[in-house]
Amino acid sequence: MGLLDCLENQGLSSLLSGNTSSLASGLLQMIQNQPGGLSGLMQSFQEKGLGGLATSWVSTGQNLPVSGEQIHDVLGSDMVKSLAAKAGISPDMASGAIASLLPSIVDKLTPNGQVPEHNNVMDMLGGLLQNLGKAS
Repeated sequence: MGLLDCLENQGLSSLLSGNTSSLASGLLQMIQNQPGGLSGLMQSFQEKGLGGLATSWVSTGQNLPVSGEQIHDVLGSDMVKSLAAKAGISPDMASGAIASLLPSIVDKLTPNGQVPEHNNVMDMLGGLLQNLGKAS
């Protein structure tokens, strides 16, 4: 089953439609360009003392919620502003929307409860980005 099939089966496709698709696309690009990819993003959460949150998104259990303030702390002001600009929303709105989207995106990129090898994640991200581009 492909990543898009998994997303559709889990209802994430509804989150990735409409106004949030550009934000989701920006998040996926951010993960793809992050030093270390998805593993690097998880490390950023760990370094900010939020490793338990990020681990819950990777694991097969329930995803713990993250706040917009925590997102802002981990990603930084410049990244949040950049993602907000791509989505055409305010940075405050972006922080909240990222807080809603990121746990689900990470969860779907880690279907087996662990971060896949870098190349596998990049392949999944590339395919998802292409399909988001077609949907926009």
